[in-house]
Amino acid sequence: MLITELKSFYAVARAGNVTRAAQQLGVSQPTVTGQLKSLEARYGLELFHRRGRALQLSEDGRRLLPMAEQLVQKELEIAFHLRDASALSHGSLRLGLTGPYYLMPVIARYRAQFPGISLSLSVANSQSVLQALRDYQLELASSSVRAEGPELHRVTLARDDLRLAVRRDHRLARRGNVHLADIAPETLLQREPGSMTRKVSERLLERAGVQPAEILEIANREAIIQAVVHGLGCCLIPAHEAPPHPDLVCLDIADADIQTEEYLYCLKERMQVQSIARFLELVTPLPDH
Repeated sequence: MLITELKSFYAVARAGNVTRAAQQLGVSQPTVTGQLKSLEARYGLELFHRRGRALQLSEDGRRLLPMAEQLVQKELEIAFHLRDASALSHGSLRLGLTGPYYLMPVIARYRAQFPGISLSLSVANSQSVLQALRDYQLELASSSVRAEGPELHRVTLARDDLRLAVRRDHRLARRGNVHLADIAPETLLQREPGSMTRKVSERLLERAGVQPAEILEIANREAIIQAVVHGLGCCLIPAHEAPPHPDLVCLDIADADIQTEEYLYCLKERMQVQSIARFLELVTPLPDH
């Protein structure tokens, strides 16, 4: 209420009378008169000296005028900022990814359409990115965990078969495909706890009754690939996450009957935020199983 009254005061002070001020504000003359009287009555001040239809600023009115002008200018700045932000000409978007493979094409299109939006990408395991999303540290999170919760909006990005990645001179490298039992004599390189790829791998091996000769835990997907290339062991990896490398061979697993899935999440309460909504529009989701 005070802001509206101050805007009327400012308009009258600039226009010199209520009639012109009302026209500029797009309201009726009685509305402006009522707002002035309400402002003066609330604080026990006389802001104008009235001489017929002409109004002259009092001493209190002259002191108030520059402050009211600042208020009106600040309101215009805020309105401009909000219009600008809704047009996505500036702002930021923070994404947490378990891997860059599925979302990078979408990110590239988003950046091309909205170059004013500053993008921040962080890579971590599923557990970490989902917690960061819930803590408002991210706007969007991709994860291979199928998380449930009334606060989450989820779309399915991809489904992927697991492959066995080995060095090109490995004993299995020339086979067309392998079986889970072939992993038993091997050193299996696994992600850290919290990784969905690790959980799926452990479930597959347990169902097949396979226990690798040794398990070496490495907390980074890229480091695992380098470890495979340098002959430290083999790893199970979603097909689309295997990078092209001359020393890396990825083999089909004939009896692997579980697929990994990748999901994109945001908080439902934030879906109407323009920067988030426009990103979601660029995603082509798969049917939810």
